[in-house]
Amino acid sequence: MRRDAYDRRRHPVRRAALVVISLLAVAAVVVGGIGLWTVQRSFPQTSGELSLAGLDADVVVTRDAAGIPQIVADSAADLFAAQGFVHAQDRFWEMDFRRHVTAGRLSELFGSSQITTDTFIRTLGWRTVAEAEVESLDDTSRSYYEAYARGVNAYLDSRSGADLSLEYAVLGLQNPGYEPEPWTPADSVAWLKAMAWDLRSNLESEIDRALLSSTLDPSLVADLYPPYPADRHATIVGGANALSTPISTNALASAPTIDTDSTADTEATTRSLSTLDAVLSGLPELLGRAGSEIGSNAWVVSGDHTESGRPLLANDPHLGPAMPSIWYQMGLRCSTVSDACPFDVAGFTFSGLPGVIIGHNDAVAWGFTNLGPDVADLYLERVTGDEYELDGEMIPLDVREETIRVAGGDDVEIRIRSTGRGPIVSDVSPDLGAIAEDLPSTTEQPEGDYALSLQWTALTPGRTPTAIFAIDASRDWDSFREAARLFEVPSQNLVYADVEGNIGYQAPGRIPIRAGGDGTTPQTGWTSSTGWTGEVPFDDLPSVYNPPSGYIVTANNAVTTPGDGPFLTTDWDAGYRADRIDTLVRGLIEEGEPITADDMADIQGDDYNAVAAVIVPRILELESSGRVADAQEILADWDFHDDADSGASALFNVFWKTLLDTTFRPSLPDDRPPAGGSRWFLVVERLLEQPDSAWWQDEADDVSGVEDALARAVTDAWAETTALLGGDSEEWAWGDLHRLDIRNASFGTSGVAPIEWLFNRGPWELSGGSSVVDAAGWDLPNGYAVDWVPSMRMVIDLDDFDRSTWINLTGASGHAFHPHYTDQTDAWASHETRTWGFTPDAVENATVDTLVLTP
Repeated sequence: MRRDAYDRRRHPVRRAALVVISLLAVAAVVVGGIGLWTVQRSFPQTSGELSLAGLDADVVVTRDAAGIPQIVADSAADLFAAQGFVHAQDRFWEMDFRRHVTAGRLSELFGSSQITTDTFIRTLGWRTVAEAEVESLDDTSRSYYEAYARGVNAYLDSRSGADLSLEYAVLGLQNPGYEPEPWTPADSVAWLKAMAWDLRSNLESEIDRALLSSTLDPSLVADLYPPYPADRHATIVGGANALSTPISTNALASAPTIDTDSTADTEATTRSLSTLDAVLSGLPELLGRAGSEIGSNAWVVSGDHTESGRPLLANDPHLGPAMPSIWYQMGLRCSTVSDACPFDVAGFTFSGLPGVIIGHNDAVAWGFTNLGPDVADLYLERVTGDEYELDGEMIPLDVREETIRVAGGDDVEIRIRSTGRGPIVSDVSPDLGAIAEDLPSTTEQPEGDYALSLQWTALTPGRTPTAIFAIDASRDWDSFREAARLFEVPSQNLVYADVEGNIGYQAPGRIPIRAGGDGTTPQTGWTSSTGWTGEVPFDDLPSVYNPPSGYIVTANNAVTTPGDGPFLTTDWDAGYRADRIDTLVRGLIEEGEPITADDMADIQGDDYNAVAAVIVPRILELESSGRVADAQEILADWDFHDDADSGASALFNVFWKTLLDTTFRPSLPDDRPPAGGSRWFLVVERLLEQPDSAWWQDEADDVSGVEDALARAVTDAWAETTALLGGDSEEWAWGDLHRLDIRNASFGTSGVAPIEWLFNRGPWELSGGSSVVDAAGWDLPNGYAVDWVPSMRMVIDLDDFDRSTWINLTGASGHAFHPHYTDQTDAWASHETRTWGFTPDAVENATVDTLVLTP
């Protein structure tokens, strides 16, 4: 990814916030006598009484020493109204910013710099789909969303401007007069589209392969996209976890793809796809990095192997670091659990969305990792006017017009066109539309426009908004699976445990069946032989219940071995994290010592670097001279763990970046540098067994073979590590390079130092790395700073929920300078966790503040 593309991705309001008046005014706030009052005026009331219109009875909100709330109400409507109120108390700016993203309305906040982002999101139609999903909700689910909105709006009725959050004071300097609109159920549901977009899996890989195919021999492209190593790395279902009944296989047929030699002009196609990739990179990433590298760990161990005799379940989703944390911890309890009010649930929520996403109730526990199926395809379309070609016929495009309101500027009218498969994304910008100008004159294609369309499962209204409540209220495996049936987008790996001792795994989601092809590259759109013919039936999706092994591991690895189930994707995580977790769990079982919650937490903190274990022995075998000899001395006794204080880890990770830069980057397009991560681990591991591969040849630098390539990278890495950390190698430490800064998703990357100082925190020196279990990942083209993290960690003890352990990346509060803004981060960075009471007695004993919401 080019540096400018990276900047656009990470700096969604850079140009909007670079205003001199903002700099001067914020500086005045910081140093002036009104600073403390301005900062603290938005802090919420957490004790005493407050009125919340629309309640039927009093609702009690208690908070513990970390400010984490537990809500008890007599009815489900009151419960979710209170949840909306409390979310707004702590996180309303975050909620307001997110809904502007998901509706394509950032320009209303930050001005003309956001027009392209808004145009793209409106072209996809997130908000339109969300509104359709709200319309299709059953009466009960709709009542929950409406109650939640009432609670949010009750809070908005009591405050405005900087009384809501400090961000509104900053926004007011460049966009005076802005006032938040009332919250609606569609604002909540649209957040699910952002989740699905950031977890969409292989769209970027699809673009990558198409671009690489225009410049590299097919065999070299194949080297860069090796198949999942099912012979060496664990699959979720298979072996000891085999299904009790077989699942059907959806055979893949061949299909025409974009042939850059005959179907499309290479330069035009490459430019259009590169520009689309830059647009994708420029979108705000509300969950973190998109694509195959975004991941998570979740595993469950049955009571046969635990100290208590009941299951333990661990989960740590890997997402982009954000201030505040993407997660909001909360408990929701009906004072009397019944069919009318079925909730007694605790865990991690998303502010802006009712219910609990990951956690447990009094009977079952669950965790998520990204399944990562291929649910989005690009098509090259033949378009003439407002018609597109399909199977020799011209079909009218669906056309709609929308208006983008722009703070400080004129409204912008946009025209959105869609085929039957999905929106035409090449209409977003003139650069994307350039393909239409070039193709007819440079190929044998007939005159007319050519465009790129996108088909994506999340653009069809679904039932996920209902699934959250069904999961929260599930009581056993059967009801949990029925709830999972509703969880359509984004597709997730669901791990399960219950108090009866059962464990399970279910893959839900809407996953397309293709008429032909495997969705790995863009395809021609003027024939139905490339379209989707349906979806994989839920009952055919992989599932396992009480496997003989007594444990289940998911870490974005392949679900099954190729051919053993319905086709899901070819772009799995390469399985290094999953294999390490599997090894550690299996090792504990084989030792015969019962597994404890502490053991599960220790595994979450494991920072063993699997690729180092493969490459370092090869480095130690090189001819020992010069800087190679120096490196061998440091690496000889290394245990391959990416500890923050490890000098060997620092040197190896610099070597790893250098190896990819010197070996692969010169042969790749300028904007497609190797990003590291599990796929590149696998690429290098496989090529090490091919010492004469073309990838190890560089005549200009007198490199011929794998040994020369390794020696060159070691020598260059020594020089870079010295430049970064100094000449005394005994003082080197990985944490001095591998640092985490947590930035506010909106103003935290503004480029204005006083504004960033208000909202950002850090740095923290971290252990871990990319594709290790302690997944503090980093993006190779942009240095060693931490780019995605375990956004929370939890270990749920099904024997005693009060013994479960939890930690969040930041804290409960979204208010800068609040005591709970980052009060969990030091513990998180040190791999410490905290208990969190669930039973009424434990909650009462932990209560620090009590707020009664009255009708």
